[in-house]
Amino acid sequence: MDLQLFLLIIVVITALAFDFTNGFHDTGNAMAPSIASGALKPKAAVTLSASLNLVGAFLSTAVAATIAKGLVESGLVTLELVFAGLVGGIVWNLLTWLLGIPSSSSHALIGGIVGAMIAAVGGHGVIWKGVVSTVIIPALCAPLIACLVASVGTWLVYRAVRGIPEEKAIRGFRYGQIGSASLISLAHGTNDAQKTMGVIFLALISYGAAEKSDHMPPLWVIVSCAVAIALGTYFGGWRVIRTLGKGLVEIKSPQGMAADTSSAAIILLSSHFGFSLSTTHVATGSILGSGVGKPGAEVRWGVAGRMATAWLITLPSAGLVGAVTYFVVHGIGGFAGASIGFAMLIAVALAIWLQSRKAPIEPTNVNADWDGTLTSGTAADKLPLPTVLPAVAEPEAHERQAL
Repeated sequence: MDLQLFLLIIVVITALAFDFTNGFHDTGNAMAPSIASGALKPKAAVTLSASLNLVGAFLSTAVAATIAKGLVESGLVTLELVFAGLVGGIVWNLLTWLLGIPSSSSHALIGGIVGAMIAAVGGHGVIWKGVVSTVIIPALCAPLIACLVASVGTWLVYRAVRGIPEEKAIRGFRYGQIGSASLISLAHGTNDAQKTMGVIFLALISYGAAEKSDHMPPLWVIVSCAVAIALGTYFGGWRVIRTLGKGLVEIKSPQGMAADTSSAAIILLSSHFGFSLSTTHVATGSILGSGVGKPGAEVRWGVAGRMATAWLITLPSAGLVGAVTYFVVHGIGGFAGASIGFAMLIAVALAIWLQSRKAPIEPTNVNADWDGTLTSGTAADKLPLPTVLPAVAEPEAHERQAL
């Protein structure tokens, strides 16, 4: 086996690993409101989301083309560079997951690739116009638009159900949440799975197994990326789900349906136009908007502020990891450099996972009352399972009062 083929194999494995982390990191974007409101059991929610992510991954390849051809000069890309960029994305995904921060997997990946490119050849290897127009501008606009749409939608929903019996309204919205959460899961598959497809496509072009003029990745790339993100979604990123479902706003069914519908519409539009949009930014903006739009709701702006800080440093932080990884792999060179880089990634991932097990967040405690921090008050043996959809005949008293 020659070095380039060895590097290609490592890049494909690492790319699918990133896709897996993208799946469990972003599960909360689709399912946190439904889990928090009791419309779906936690495991049922992630199973449904995984299935629809799998389907959505086959519906569009516009975003894959943006990643492969619109952000860096593909003629300057090497397999070492792609690997280093993926490491930057994975490490940032795992760190933010450990802290329960719903940061952008998309920006982590793009930051890692851009950082590795700068380390390899300098800034002229980056298509800055593409980065600004398809990444930075959508990142600034998307959460604001989502917040506005969701706040108006939530306000209209609560106005519309004032004369409807409480039990009937709650039941209807919980069923409605299943539909809206399903739509956002499908939309997530059309956007986020494409990013890893684009990276593997970029690696294949570098290796010579694909042409720059090709309009879409090979079928095996599409299938493997769809399966990887679906598996990651099924395992559930419970730490991020907890922050989105309990840390920002106490979500009730009408808010959850309004937030999910707003997110799905924006994500589907971005996929249609090929924007590499952060579904995390959209979902977070929608959840915040659902709190703003509900009279008397408490929005925890301190938690939102910490998220915004993480968003601001995602691109440069992932870029720094990507650059350092490139220097290590390229500096050592050959089979040894690639092997050491891959081993370092495994070691960092294992260390983060072991740290997470010291205070685990699981399906049994993901809906514990938020007590100021991610893990406080989440002892699994003290918590009941959340309400299930078939048992919605009698809504909670405080939810009846809200309506």
